[in-house]
Amino acid sequence: MDYKNMKFKIWNGCDRGLSHCACGRQDKQLNTYDWLEDVPGNTDTTDLVEVQFKNTRKGYYHNVNNLELHKGDIVAVESNPGHDIGVVTLTGKLVKLQIKKAGNIKSPEDIKRVYRLAKDVDMQKYKEAKAREHTTMIESRQIAKSLGLKMKIGDVEFQGDGNKAIFYYIADERVDFRQLIKDLAAAFHVRIEMKQIGARQEAGRIGGTGPCGRELCCATWMKNFSSVSTTAARFQDISLNPTKLAGMCAKLKCCLNYEVDDYVEASRKLPGKDVHLFTIDNEYFLFKSDILNGLCTYSTDKNLAVNLETISAERAKEIIEMNKQGEKPLSLLNNGKAKPAKKPIDLLAGADISRFDKEKTTRKNSGKARNGKQRRNNGNAQWADERRQNARAKASQERNDIRQTGNNRQGNYRKNNRRKDNNQGSQSKPKNED
Repeated sequence: MDYKNMKFKIWNGCDRGLSHCACGRQDKQLNTYDWLEDVPGNTDTTDLVEVQFKNTRKGYYHNVNNLELHKGDIVAVESNPGHDIGVVTLTGKLVKLQIKKAGNIKSPEDIKRVYRLAKDVDMQKYKEAKAREHTTMIESRQIAKSLGLKMKIGDVEFQGDGNKAIFYYIADERVDFRQLIKDLAAAFHVRIEMKQIGARQEAGRIGGTGPCGRELCCATWMKNFSSVSTTAARFQDISLNPTKLAGMCAKLKCCLNYEVDDYVEASRKLPGKDVHLFTIDNEYFLFKSDILNGLCTYSTDKNLAVNLETISAERAKEIIEMNKQGEKPLSLLNNGKAKPAKKPIDLLAGADISRFDKEKTTRKNSGKARNGKQRRNNGNAQWADERRQNARAKASQERNDIRQTGNNRQGNYRKNNRRKDNNQGSQSKPKNED
């Protein structure tokens, strides 16, 4: 096998690189779905390629040597100093759109070059550099602690050739790490670059599972973090509970911004909270709203749930217009009758959900079950026999006790009669006269 001309790729079961034909799960974060993958001549439109490094770091490079690059190819790219090793994650027209979206490239001169496909020597150096990252992070934390710096080094990333290391740190205040850089350079003999990240970026680099049960958005597809405020939770009528609103990074969840625009648009169709509805009998106050369904619940008490009536937003606006004209309806409902509510669709209607309770047992297991059942039946029969025998013995003992008691009573009765007879006989005898 010719190892010199070997083409290194990240393989996950597909026949080409990280994901075949653009749609597939890759081992890199921030995957981009390339929906132009199967368009003929897509890669010929531009020589730009997207290369991803450890975790959330991406870069864009010129394929000046006209190499045949595909998703998953491991390449050596230009760096300062030396070269770096990364994975090609995107080619073709979409790379230009990704550059515009990233917004971190100020001029075309900032885009560097792709040197070559990774060789065996490059991969050996790359693996040696990656093996040093964890121990370097532990030692750098100890050095920062000895200097008394209020910072946390969350991750270390070595360049592919091992000549440079990027230290990602978190700090609430401004940190003077000039002495730290000198100590790190003396300890590890590489060029040092310090890069500050926030709590969300740290969560994205570490990864994890959110309360929704899926991978963190910041660890899979999010690259730019927009600010999140509690106003988004108020628009969606979410309880302002810090433990439920906070994500794995202890900040407000990014997903609070996903649906807030729909809620804002839907809330415009609802009547205001300060608007009261008047009927002939009562005055109603807005108690709660179902924003997406367009339903409003009114109460006759301003602070308590009393005589609740749920109507649609259209009916509420209709009553408001009637009140403005000085008219009052008989009730909040349409002509005094409730409007038939839309019943939710039951997806399991007609389905036999008891099928999940039926256990599939093998012959061996069924034999064990039969033997166990037989043993239980034998045990129950033996227990029933013992119980019957005990009941019979107890009944026999009670009968004997009753008989013995009767005999005793009869004997006592006879004794008493004899005594009475003796006493009467002694009294009837005449006394001897002197």
